[in-house]
Amino acid sequence: MALFRRRHFTYERIRICMRTWNILYRGSLSSCNYDCGYCPFAKTSNTKEQLEQDRVAFERFIDWVAVQTNRIGILITPWGEALVHSYYRRGMAKLSHLPHVYRVSIQTNLSAPIDELTCANPRSLALWTTFHPSQVSLTRFLERCQELDVANIRYSVGAVGLREHFDAIEELRQRLGPEVYVWINAYKFEPNYYAEEEVTRLLEVDPYFGWNFKDYASAGKPCYAGESTFTVDADGDIRRCHFLHEVIGNLYQDGLETCLQPRVCTAAICDCHIGYIHRPELNLHSLYRDGLLERIPATWPQLDRLFSGQRTSLHQFV
Repeated sequence: MALFRRRHFTYERIRICMRTWNILYRGSLSSCNYDCGYCPFAKTSNTKEQLEQDRVAFERFIDWVAVQTNRIGILITPWGEALVHSYYRRGMAKLSHLPHVYRVSIQTNLSAPIDELTCANPRSLALWTTFHPSQVSLTRFLERCQELDVANIRYSVGAVGLREHFDAIEELRQRLGPEVYVWINAYKFEPNYYAEEEVTRLLEVDPYFGWNFKDYASAGKPCYAGESTFTVDADGDIRRCHFLHEVIGNLYQDGLETCLQPRVCTAAICDCHIGYIHRPELNLHSLYRDGLLERIPATWPQLDRLFSGQRTSLHQFV
């Protein structure tokens, strides 16, 4: 019996040590160098004092991550463009070399230099990049993607599926290497925005567009948010996700064991990729696996074979 207890205790220690936390970090940065019409933070700016506060908060978060033992994935989701600030590039490189950090990623328009990122661990660094046709030429954006290729940095590329950008999005898909996944976010500010043939056209670019096209009824549904994934702000306040405002603890004051637990969703709907990917009934963790945070499906680039000879249809998803 004593041997059984020791083995059970050892198993529990291994299980606990191998637990994965997926953290969405959003500091106080709220500035962007682009002015996309659909973004509320277009062409905003922070003062030097505000940027210094954001830098200090980010470095505090890095120091917290450094002393953890659990397996950790990090997606930085700034209100604006963060990589134009060197402290984010340096911080991501530092995080990438921590042995328990399996992934560090960021949502970026790819306009910033990637100098410090070339020193990062390529096994754990990956970028979620977005092409904004109204802000940058396709040629220039593809040149930045080539820089990532040379630096051996993994990345996904995506765009908002505005009707006036369809041609540019299709050319983006054609000119990128087949190993690069191109995703499309549905434009949801206008109800019934897409005709059926337009949805089919976008599915030809992104075979998984159907997941984003749909809004998911959420109230009372189980979700990993608040259990194994959570958001952290500049003050260390923890929320289940970006769309639920209740603070469930503080990273620097409370033990996560008291903050994180299984919960059901309290929102009426979930319509954003970084939210619904954590819904267990959708099983998207199995689709993305360790590419969850940078939005790279684990099955890519085999999708060409999966979809060859088949008519891609929205009915595969809804």
